[in-house]
Amino acid sequence: MTTELFTTYPDIVDVKTMAKMLRVGMNTAYMLVDTGAIASVRIGRMHRIPKKNIIGYIMGGEAIV
Repeated sequence: MTTELFTTYPDIVDVKTMAKMLRVGMNTAYMLVDTGAIASVRIGRMHRIPKKNIIGYIMGGEAIV
């Protein structure tokens, strides 16, 4: 079932796209990333989030590092 989630999104997304995927606001999206609830990679000032981390958060509520 997890392979069917978010098939229209790329494998790595930014915070704005993650917020759209989870249907949350930007403040909540940044909070999830900043607290480590959803693991991300920082490139300069930008966060990049692997789609598998978002799916892992939804399925188990755990960050994938």
